[in-house]
Amino acid sequence: MFSGSIVALVTPMLPDGGIDYKGLEHLVDCHLQQGTDGLVIMGTTAEAATISFSEQLEVIGRVAAQVSGKIPVLAGNGTNATAEGILRTRELDKLAIDGFLTVTPFYNKPMQQGMLAHFQQVAAATDKPVLLYNVPGRTGVDLLPETVAELAMTDNIVGIKEATGSLTRLTELQQRCPADFLLLSGDDATGLAFMQAGGHGVISVTANVAPELMSRLCQLALSKQFAAAKQLDDSLQGLHHQLFIESNPIPTKWALQRLGMIDSDFMRLPMTQLEPIHHQIIEQALQQAGLLA
Repeated sequence: MFSGSIVALVTPMLPDGGIDYKGLEHLVDCHLQQGTDGLVIMGTTAEAATISFSEQLEVIGRVAAQVSGKIPVLAGNGTNATAEGILRTRELDKLAIDGFLTVTPFYNKPMQQGMLAHFQQVAAATDKPVLLYNVPGRTGVDLLPETVAELAMTDNIVGIKEATGSLTRLTELQQRCPADFLLLSGDDATGLAFMQAGGHGVISVTANVAPELMSRLCQLALSKQFAAAKQLDDSLQGLHHQLFIESNPIPTKWALQRLGMIDSDFMRLPMTQLEPIHHQIIEQALQQAGLLA
């Protein structure tokens, strides 16, 4: 159900800081038209950390209604407090979503046993599928393969977004987890190698600005047309890397505005807009991908 090119969608904002719902609708339409296989709403790239939960409910509800079952919609429900995560999951569960992306508890750095109990209890608050999300560079904590393997025994924990960028980590997960456990890359730069080694797709930042190209890349990789996939991936490597030249999603929002896909690259503080010194670097990456003349 969750495979291929899944976009970690940005949240368009107005210059006054409000959510740009018209812009959001346009972005979702672009992904529906250009072959994106699934949407993650209110993950890291969506700036969930600066968006109130009531706003998150509104955004996710609108997107789910617009998509209307055409492709899967995953809602970010991660928190660093288990009780809060349970409450949020129960509220989000009322929406017409297809599952959850649950990040490791951030900042407070729990031990493996604490993360095990956290994910088990949050997953128990819903019957919908749950994908784990491991991104140590953001959260300060690493969900280890042996803990993932134990969590994979929970009926509705169906996979993981693994964002370490380590293919060794993928091998460890394959060795420990059931064959039907979904393994999704959270690192665009190594996404092709991840799929070539048996992964099932990518939850992608690059797909925000290149939805059709990322969709085609994943289709080629998953059908084992690796030479063609590599040729396409080579043209996207600039974006894979330079979209992280500043903290995500600062460069992505600038690129989307440059391409005319959103009207404003506004971000709520403490996130700020892309420094001018980096504008040309992102433009060059867009040109390398064939998205700008």
